[in-house]
Amino acid sequence: MKKSAAIRMAGAAGAIALGLMSLAGCSGSTGSSESGKATVTFWGWAPGYADAVKAFNASHSDVTVKYQEVQPGSKGGYQKMLNAVTANNAPCLAQVGYETLPSFAAQGALDDVSQYANDDKEDFQPAAWSSVSIGDAVYGAPVDTGPMGLFYNKQLFDSLGLTAPTTWDEYKADAEKIHASDPKKFISSPYLDYDYAGFAWQTGAKWFDVDGDAWKVTMASDPNKKVADYWQGLVSEGLISSAPMYDQAWYTGLGDGSIATVVGAVWQAGVIKGGAADGSGKWAVAPMPQWSAGDDQVGNAGGSATAVLKGCSTPKAAWEFAHWLSTDKDTYNTLVQKAGLYPAATALTDLPALTEGDPYFGGQKIFDVFAKAAPKVNQDWTWGPVMTKTAADLDDGLGKAWAGQGTIADALKTAQEKTVAELKKQGLTVSE
Repeated sequence: MKKSAAIRMAGAAGAIALGLMSLAGCSGSTGSSESGKATVTFWGWAPGYADAVKAFNASHSDVTVKYQEVQPGSKGGYQKMLNAVTANNAPCLAQVGYETLPSFAAQGALDDVSQYANDDKEDFQPAAWSSVSIGDAVYGAPVDTGPMGLFYNKQLFDSLGLTAPTTWDEYKADAEKIHASDPKKFISSPYLDYDYAGFAWQTGAKWFDVDGDAWKVTMASDPNKKVADYWQGLVSEGLISSAPMYDQAWYTGLGDGSIATVVGAVWQAGVIKGGAADGSGKWAVAPMPQWSAGDDQVGNAGGSATAVLKGCSTPKAAWEFAHWLSTDKDTYNTLVQKAGLYPAATALTDLPALTEGDPYFGGQKIFDVFAKAAPKVNQDWTWGPVMTKTAADLDDGLGKAWAGQGTIADALKTAQEKTVAELKKQGLTVSE
């Protein structure tokens, strides 16, 4: 059985339970035919999207896009989209994170546009294309991606005679030297949910897969335990700061040098710059450390698609806009500047906004690091169909583990057990 068929079967029971499988006839656009001018409605929240829609409408006569800003997905946007699908009045297009797209697919809330999209497959990074595809089905256009790298306080590293670590063993050795130099200094801070997932992603430690006609959950697998035990070792040796990511204490640590690195996605550059002004000129970016010298695998954290919701009556027009949004150079350059997006399209890595030196990072052209990293993102990753709950359960365990209560491996095991229980509760088939 092909994976696309498998995932539809795995999600069928949950979709029926939500009343979504009967929506094939609903209309997500006001255009009733692909032969004439189509009007496509698009829901999203990223800064710059409204301007992008204006630019598209000014340069296209066959399709008109109506943009409606909604709350970010985790703050109500996703539920609004699902409610609209249920009510038969969903827009054609919606901004959906890669981690959420499989849950929409499992609930029957997306339309397969592969017949229009497949000709454009080569326009995108392979891992990004995989993020909008399930088997033969394609549910939207990749917009941005989150290849990971090593953000590090170069001033601190230089003061200790250290260079950016190229392997995780070197990273641990540097952690020990940094902490030995000052007990108030740490290599990094706790990572949760999707930030932590990037470490598993890099090493091929899957969390989900489709087995025949069932979902397979593998968060507690041996490869995942390898990653968990590594970070657990740093915790046990007191080498990880207690400051939670995105907390004010974290920003303070980045600014004053007490937190030496952030292993994260390209968009972390904007986060660090915006919250830790005191670190300006001290930081730099290097490739993500590897498990073995000479390896060349990169994890990913974040990214979203312009997804086609169930019942769109003008899917060809919807794809025309979705593809344009992801590939138009002028428009995407603005999205880089306004929203901090990093392109999933392979031809956009030389945009002006991505080729300039950054004073915060000592004038380094930091996006050169990510341009090399993006094609190396491990393609063999699948998000699960109940990621909101999976992430919440995982964070509960991870938060305790980073604080010395339990272990990261136990957090993964518990999250797996609770995810399996939730899948069964929703009527989804699970491969034990």
